[in-house]
Amino acid sequence: MDWVYAIIYGIVEGITEFLPISSTGHLILTGNLMGVPWTKEVKDAFEVVIQGGAILSVLVYYWRDFLKLRDVGTDRTQQQLWSGVLVATIPAVILGLLLGDRIQEVLFKPSVVAWALIVGGVLMWLIENRRVQPDVHAIEGIGLPKALMIGALQCLALLWPGFSRSASSILGGMALGLDRPTATKFSFYLGVPTLGGAALLNLIQDREIIFGEIGLVNVLLGAGVSFVVAYLAIGWLLKFVSTNNFKGFAVYRVLVGALILVLVATGVMSNGSLG
Repeated sequence: MDWVYAIIYGIVEGITEFLPISSTGHLILTGNLMGVPWTKEVKDAFEVVIQGGAILSVLVYYWRDFLKLRDVGTDRTQQQLWSGVLVATIPAVILGLLLGDRIQEVLFKPSVVAWALIVGGVLMWLIENRRVQPDVHAIEGIGLPKALMIGALQCLALLWPGFSRSASSILGGMALGLDRPTATKFSFYLGVPTLGGAALLNLIQDREIIFGEIGLVNVLLGAGVSFVVAYLAIGWLLKFVSTNNFKGFAVYRVLVGALILVLVATGVMSNGSLG
């Protein structure tokens, strides 16, 4: 059955990683509902590694943009873009190194994730209702101060598991004056060093679990499915945000959060630490 779990995890990861609905919350719900028999160490390792597939989808989707990195030494536009991405990554790197293990140990529980989904959904609704007039319409024009603030807001996903990295970075960008498509695209770019670094570090640290208990075939299967589904999700989300707001996602987050709380209260889902 491991290969079935790998495929389902890959589908869930691919759909939810870049949508503002929390991949963490959905992976927790998926694992519990399926009754996956893996230990928490195996689950944690697998969930982080298959993020690599989702990150690869960003590199492939925007391959022309990433190819322009070769001109970063001479192209002012590329310097502005990638310096913004780099600066925005710094807060998450610092916070992850300082508090990552402690946060996972104390806060990585279904009830905590559920409330993060609900609160994030409410904030999403409020931000959509009280939006500032956007004055940034391209990721090259974000600037370092706003990039740093978006990076800091992204840390909400680290401090409160289930809040969603995509939601915090997209909503943060919108609150700071980025239009919806620009905030969404910057969130994609920001995910490459943030999630890619975490996946690579996890692959190195937990290689015995990944290649021993999970198996290379299942890892490749999960990451491959995640890549394909995430690639499709990116294209869909970019089209969606060009003509729609995020209120539907806000309602969905509240409903999923409420479902997790009900499952915990009825004993269907354990509320023990998942980290």
